[in-house]
Amino acid sequence: MTLPLVLRTANGRVSLRIDRRTLTVILLLALVLAGSTLASLSLGSQATTPTEVLEALLFPGRSDIALIVHEVRLPRVLLAILVGACLGVAGLLLQGLVRNPLASPDVIGITGGASLSAVCFLALGGAALGEGLLPLAALLGALLVAFGILALAGRGMPPTRLVLTGIGIAAALGAATTLVLVLSTDALAMQAYVWLTGSLYAAQWNEVLWLAPWALVGLPLALGLARRLDALALGDDLALGLGTSISVTRLSLLLLAVALSGAAVAFAGGLSFIGLIAPHIARRLLARGHTALVPASALIGALILLYADLIGRLAFLPRDLPAGIFVAGIGAPFFIYLLYRWR
Repeated sequence: MTLPLVLRTANGRVSLRIDRRTLTVILLLALVLAGSTLASLSLGSQATTPTEVLEALLFPGRSDIALIVHEVRLPRVLLAILVGACLGVAGLLLQGLVRNPLASPDVIGITGGASLSAVCFLALGGAALGEGLLPLAALLGALLVAFGILALAGRGMPPTRLVLTGIGIAAALGAATTLVLVLSTDALAMQAYVWLTGSLYAAQWNEVLWLAPWALVGLPLALGLARRLDALALGDDLALGLGTSISVTRLSLLLLAVALSGAAVAFAGGLSFIGLIAPHIARRLLARGHTALVPASALIGALILLYADLIGRLAFLPRDLPAGIFVAGIGAPFFIYLLYRWR
């Protein structure tokens, strides 16, 4: 049995207990993500070496590929990392909230709300007001769906009713989105389909800067709520006995999951399955509480989307396919496997 690592301040008033296996796994995931980031920055239609990429990052004035790295590849890679991390943690929060391993932002309708709102924004000519408003429209749609789920789930938000309500709303939103697309012009439908699939094509720095605050605030908040998720996992009675306010905790977790997933979908489109897959992989690596699962899910979600986008960029050159195609290609069989396992 591996002894935990305990860190204490000089006066002994503050101490931190860290499981060595947890620390090792998270550090390895971080190293893999760093290496994958460098590889993604190095690969593209114009092949470059990692050394050239590092030179462009550190000394852009003396690099011939500085423009490609800084303005084309780096925003796309950073956006993939932020979106994947937000979706991975949002899925973990929802699975802990409803105590259902099949819960994720796309399953309970949050992604569907953002998608319908974005498609309606495009159909009503909102693009003429500026495409920068599209993420805001998608985020508002996700928030409206969340409040709808809260209203229909009833007082106390029982987990079973919460997830069934979300599934029903997701089905209705999917039908409404299809109806809007059928009634739209071909050009609009094509633009909407690319967004609904989920794509990081032509990512800009302003998108990274808009999403970064959501991630930098939301992910630490999720880490702070991790112990409440552990309490909910014990059941409502034990959670109440431990002093946890069930309704307040569930509301906080739901709103945080909506904020993370809604912001991610707003800037990357209707990506699915990342919120489902990442927490399950994290649980396979770490049989620990949610305090360890939050950073692990964030790192795994970032890796999934980073590699899906890399495949979309390189596998069918000169075409650049949406990353959502490859995420769904991985996620759909995994979802079927989970259904079989939990039958």
